[in-house]
Amino acid sequence: MNNVQMLLFQDDGVIPNHPSLPVLLYKGTWATDFSRAETMLNRNGWGNSWINGVFDYHHYHSNAHEVLAVVSGFVQLILGGEKGQKVYLQTGDVVVLPAGTGHKRLEASPDFRIAGAYPAGMSYNTRTGEPGERPKVLREIQDVPIPDTDPVYGKEGPLLELWNQNKT
Repeated sequence: MNNVQMLLFQDDGVIPNHPSLPVLLYKGTWATDFSRAETMLNRNGWGNSWINGVFDYHHYHSNAHEVLAVVSGFVQLILGGEKGQKVYLQTGDVVVLPAGTGHKRLEASPDFRIAGAYPAGMSYNTRTGEPGERPKVLREIQDVPIPDTDPVYGKEGPLLELWNQNKT
């Protein structure tokens, strides 16, 4: 569990990001078991899952946290909005995005596929930072509860400790 990196992004005026919870990046987590990523996410209490890609425009979910697990290929994302941070993910890598965190696909290999899921199978919206979204989305982001489980490690995972100590 020592392969977890934290990234924290500020509101950039368009993409709100989460005011206190960090993005969690798990590198090489399922490098040898990537084909079962969706099943593992579901087993760890993250549902409403899918396998597909990532949109090529900045977007975020104001009413749910999201986990993305690379099933095949590679992708370069930008997290946190236009002035955010570029992140390279490959097969077996997992990223957990707190509600409000902007994400966009910059490039990907032809075989890129990713599994996505949400705590307790929550429904999610898709927001793009359009005028008029605030202040409603800021309230929604704050109201999303911390999950009961880590999507990778279940009830013993680092998400629980890291997010509970950062929640405002």
